[in-house]
Amino acid sequence: MASRMSDVPVKVRRVRDNRDLPLPSYQTELSAGLDLHADLEAPVTLEPLQRALVPTGLALELPAGFEGQVRPRSGLAVKLGLTCLNAPGTIDADYRGEVKVLLVNLSNQPVTLERGDRVAQLVVAPVSRATLVEVEVLSDTERGSGGFGSTGVPGRSGRC
Repeated sequence: MASRMSDVPVKVRRVRDNRDLPLPSYQTELSAGLDLHADLEAPVTLEPLQRALVPTGLALELPAGFEGQVRPRSGLAVKLGLTCLNAPGTIDADYRGEVKVLLVNLSNQPVTLERGDRVAQLVVAPVSRATLVEVEVLSDTERGSGGFGSTGVPGRSGRC
């Protein structure tokens, strides 16, 4: 049996009259993300490689020590070729403006978004603040300064 995840209270405000749209919600008991809905006045068509900033009609008050991560919905990506740019997009705890989703159409067909479509998911996650400590030398590791692809792909003889 799965253990219950902890609840984090997040205040939400509708930034305009959009009571016909549901608040973001989890689709299953153990979903990590709340589905965000498009608060569109009229349908929006994204041509191939076109992007659009899609309003949700909501503003959030996240508690200190948390962020909102706006992530793509896998169904939109696989079925329609829609994904989020700058994903995950970060909503800082001190931001009070409208949450918007930056979508791009990576398919070769136009995609039309309608009012109320679930366009992204919101994951509320804890964050840590780093305290930078400047030093002259960093500790050695096996990887060292090896960057992108330096560890290879398992089962591929070190190829990346």
